[in-house]
Amino acid sequence: MTYHFRQALLAMRGNFTATLATLVTMTLTLLMLGFVLLLTLNVDRTLEQLESQVEVAAFLTPEADDAGLLAQARALPQVREARLVSSAQVLDEMSQISPSTRDAAGLVGNPFPDTLRMKVSRVEDSRMVASAVSGLSGVDSVEYGAGYVDPTVKTLTAVRGAGYALVGLLLLGTLFNILNAVRVAMYARRDEISVMRLLGATRAFIRMPHVIEGLIVGILAAALALVLLTPAYLGLAGRVRELAPVLPVVTDWNTLLPVLGGVAALGILIGFVGSLFASRRYLRELE
Repeated sequence: MTYHFRQALLAMRGNFTATLATLVTMTLTLLMLGFVLLLTLNVDRTLEQLESQVEVAAFLTPEADDAGLLAQARALPQVREARLVSSAQVLDEMSQISPSTRDAAGLVGNPFPDTLRMKVSRVEDSRMVASAVSGLSGVDSVEYGAGYVDPTVKTLTAVRGAGYALVGLLLLGTLFNILNAVRVAMYARRDEISVMRLLGATRAFIRMPHVIEGLIVGILAAALALVLLTPAYLGLAGRVRELAPVLPVVTDWNTLLPVLGGVAALGILIGFVGSLFASRRYLRELE
């Protein structure tokens, strides 16, 4: 193993430019992946908060069958909770917000209709539930905050999708860099490899230094990515909390450690698998 490790270090030094390019690309990829995963974590937390707060409100007509509409609403698969609020209860709620509302109601009567309030399983289902409920008999109108729910969901989904697409491209670039670095190293040692084959060296013995080289690069990239990613994210999270305290920014280590550990494990895995595949492929070409 000492021989293989020494040969791996010699190969890295002999192909310094290719090794450095692979290391930089892997580090950038893991940094981007880490930020995307942490962003997705925060996006999911924000969507969960939206789901707990967003309600679809159906305003009923005086002739509506309240009990029947409540049963139909609860039967919708996207609805996780539905309740009926009477006009008197709505008036009480509005009076707590604006005390003058009750005085106005004493003059002109209660202007608020019975309301069917529904909470959806996913915030993306708000429009679908609103559309389904609006077609029911006895429903006058439906409100679900389309002005901020739809744009928020679209923005968060687009950001998450763009991040994943960018990470996918960077992962491909990293794999190509690993393939190129291993190919250059094996081509430079083609005469030595031929002699080793004549002396009876196995393919596994010849490939081992290159596999170790990829593993070392993966470990270095993972370590660099974590060293840069962790303080940068914590600093950004603290800044966001100062500017927007209402956002549920994830900072607890019980949640962050699995994500950071996954990023590091992926970097090591990419280095190992990439070098293993490349050394097997290019050794066959040399033979």
